[in-house]
Amino acid sequence: MDIINIIDRLEALITTSTKVPATQRTILDVKKVQELMDQLRLAVPNDVRAAKEILVNKDDILNLAEAERRRTKAHAEEEFRTRINQADILKEAQRKAKEMLDDAERKSSRMLAQAETELTTRKAEVDAYAAKALRNLERQMTANLTSIRNGLALLNVADAYETVSAANGNNHDRDR
Repeated sequence: MDIINIIDRLEALITTSTKVPATQRTILDVKKVQELMDQLRLAVPNDVRAAKEILVNKDDILNLAEAERRRTKAHAEEEFRTRINQADILKEAQRKAKEMLDDAERKSSRMLAQAETELTTRKAEVDAYAAKALRNLERQMTANLTSIRNGLALLNVADAYETVSAANGNNHDRDR
């Protein structure tokens, strides 16, 4: 389950939970909040694994570029050897072989640079996504914790009021 889905469920829990009248407080089911937190803890490694897969793709792209460079180079060398036997066109073969090798090197360098750029971009996107998700989670959890603490404080005030009222009622009966 992905982090965004879990955060959406957490948000739904907050919006559907019982509101404390005359306040902006909400009473949350601690068990459900804890369950969602446990799911988040499990989901974060999944997102990290997804980022690792992107890094693995970098190696595949680099390997493809290297294989293409080798194929092109091998082709150029083979053509070069074939033409070397022909004295008339030796210079032309050498020039073309060098041109092909240079072209292969340029292509290889360009593909490697593109792969590095794509890797850097994807890594930055993954890092930004993870940071954003964690910041959102932190905000939600801070708000939830504040709501929980405020709800507990209200309950403690109500308990204290009932205790004082009960004590005053007993004293009032003795005075009669």
